[in-house]
Amino acid sequence: MRTRIVVGNLLAAFTIALLVGDTYLAPWFPVLFTALAFIGVVATRELVSLFPADTRPAPAPTIAAVLVVMAANWLPLAVQWMTRMEAVAVAFVGVFMAAVLVELARFREPGGIVPRLGLVVFAVAYLGLLGSAFAQLRWLTPDPARSSWLLGLAIFIPKGADTGAYFAGRAFGRHRMTPLLSPKKTWEGLAGGLLWSALTAIGFHLVAGGLFGHGIMEAAAFGIVVGAVGVLGDLAESLVKRDAQAKDAAASIPGFGGLLDVVDSVLFAAPVAYLWFAVSQALAPVR
Repeated sequence: MRTRIVVGNLLAAFTIALLVGDTYLAPWFPVLFTALAFIGVVATRELVSLFPADTRPAPAPTIAAVLVVMAANWLPLAVQWMTRMEAVAVAFVGVFMAAVLVELARFREPGGIVPRLGLVVFAVAYLGLLGSAFAQLRWLTPDPARSSWLLGLAIFIPKGADTGAYFAGRAFGRHRMTPLLSPKKTWEGLAGGLLWSALTAIGFHLVAGGLFGHGIMEAAAFGIVVGAVGVLGDLAESLVKRDAQAKDAAASIPGFGGLLDVVDSVLFAAPVAYLWFAVSQALAPVR
C-alpha cells in the first residue's frame, strides 16, 4: 500500500512536469512525443508477451507499427495539406498492409496467420490509435496552456477513479462487480471512484478558470463519463491478462505491475475526452 502511494505520487508529479514543460515547446511538443514513444515501446512489449505463444507476432515489428501510428500525429506539422486524423488513418492502413506483406513473405504452411494478423491489428489499435488521442487533444486548441489542462483531465480523471474506487472499495465494498475479471472491484468502489472523478473534474474547472462551457454541472458529468470509461479500460486489460492467465502485464513498476497496468484506463479515457471537447468546441457559439 505504501509503495503504491509513493510510486503513484511520483508518477503524478512526473506527469505534471511533462505537461507544464511541453507548454513552452509548442507546436512540436517533443516531450509528449517522447512519452508516447516510450509507452509505445514498453507497453507494446508487455502486451505482446501476453499473447498466446503459437500466434504471437514478433515484438519488434509490432512495436514499430505502433510507433508509426503514434508518430503520424506529428506529420501534419511538415505536410500541412493532411489533417492529423487523415495521417493516423493512412498510417494504420499502411501498417496493416505491411503486416499482410510480411505474412505473405513468410508463408510456408497453413496455420496461425489470421490470428497473428489479428493480434497485430489489436495491438496497433489498442496502443497506437487509442494512444493517438493524447496527441489529438494536445492540438485540439491553439492555446498550449489550455491543451495542457485538457490532457491533465484525460489522465487524472481515470486515475482518480482508480484511486477513489480503491479506497471506497476498501472501506465500503460489499458487492463484487466483476468476480471473474477483477475480484477486488466492487460496486461500492465504483460509486466512490466516479464521485472522486466528478470532484476532480470540478476542481480542474475551478482552478483553470473555466474549462467547461456549461460550468460545474458539465464538469461533473465529464468526470463521471470519463471516469466510467477509464474503469472499462481497466477491465479491458484485465480481460487480456485473465485470458493469458497473468496477474500483471509485467513487474517493472513497484505497486502497479507493468506500464500497461498504469496506462490501461487512460488509453480508453483519452478518446472520449477528445470527443467531448471536440464536440463542445464545435457547438460553442461564435463570438
